[in-house]
Amino acid sequence: MGVENNENTTVEERQRERFVTKSTQVAAKYLRRMMELKGAPNNLNYFVNILENTFIKLTDVTKNNNEKTIGTYCVMVPPELVYAAGAIPVKLCCGSYTAFNIGDELAPRDACPLVKAVVGAQSIKCIPVYENCDLMVVPTTCDCKKKLAYLLQEYKSTMALHVPSSKKDDEDLEYFVEDLYNLRLALEEVTGNKITYRKLMKSIEMISDVQYEISRFVEFKKSNPSLIKGTHAMAIMNSVSYDRIDRWGNALRLLNDELEMNLKNNNFVGRAKQPRIMITGSPVVFPNIKIPLLIEEMGGLVVADETCMGERGLYDPVAIVDKSFDGLMRSLANRYILPCSCPTFVNNAQRIYKIKQMIEDNEVEGVIYHVLRGCLVYDYEYAMLEEEMAKIGIPIIRLESDYNEEDIEQLRIRIEAFIEMIKFGK
Repeated sequence: MGVENNENTTVEERQRERFVTKSTQVAAKYLRRMMELKGAPNNLNYFVNILENTFIKLTDVTKNNNEKTIGTYCVMVPPELVYAAGAIPVKLCCGSYTAFNIGDELAPRDACPLVKAVVGAQSIKCIPVYENCDLMVVPTTCDCKKKLAYLLQEYKSTMALHVPSSKKDDEDLEYFVEDLYNLRLALEEVTGNKITYRKLMKSIEMISDVQYEISRFVEFKKSNPSLIKGTHAMAIMNSVSYDRIDRWGNALRLLNDELEMNLKNNNFVGRAKQPRIMITGSPVVFPNIKIPLLIEEMGGLVVADETCMGERGLYDPVAIVDKSFDGLMRSLANRYILPCSCPTFVNNAQRIYKIKQMIEDNEVEGVIYHVLRGCLVYDYEYAMLEEEMAKIGIPIIRLESDYNEEDIEQLRIRIEAFIEMIKFGK
């Protein structure tokens, strides 16, 4: 019996070794390709190091002073509550090709690549940022996320955060407020720390300070010609998932100061006539950055990122009206539901309006609609967005992909043709 256990352990160790080798190689390749794009700002290195530490060196930069870490799987989990409990939130939506291949055997065939990658990353038990989490919080934004909460229970203590399907129904919003109170209790139990009014207000103010820097960054991204490549900008926004937000905000301030100086000196990374493209749809999660990379390697510029791994989850500050503790909790509920442009809600008119506004603000000339295979909640609304884009004369293309690399050449051909069409249209 002892020999059998040793053999089983050896098999598991070999599987982990193969996973580490393959996953780190893929992450390093995409990080290298990203850094080969011309015009990377000097202060990009801080954010690159976060991704390198997390996915290549496999170290967890969030673990400091024995702080607990809370794994989250959506922008609808308020980080203010996590910080108020003395813990660190880490956003664990996974973009690993290697984890996806492992999860393909654990999740249903038609589950989306993100869910398969999450399950694969958790099951392999060798990625510190996943292994170190003390609690997983999974908003129920789609059927796959609901079942993800169930699957993750096998590996970690997991809480499902119920998201309302409508923003207009007061009763639904009340349920969300109630669930935030349940989250508060779960965080207090895990950390042993009480979430007080003072701590919650302090964390709201801390994140608000960072949101100011994000608003500066968003303004610099609107520059025409461009001040920063979109792939670099998307990597920056991805990196906040694996860092303390105050440290990350300080690094963003230095980057913004550099971009401000570049603007004054007319130091641009793009040409005035390069096609300006928006990416929307399913999230682009490192290291699965093949689509923005292909766009910019083919001569386009990603100037707007309307995905949940972009600035969607951080841009809007919490608006406090009632300064009681319950008022703060309701302000968090409003902040993480009302401005959110996720298509999980029944009525997506607000999402369409926001996309149109971003197109105008960023002088977008074409929209690439990214759909992860099996991601029905995003795929369902494509026809509506296509119709709206036709009304304002903006070309749009739907690109369906998963985390495998076999479709890269097909994607390259379609993206190149789309960019040429925009050029011809000019």
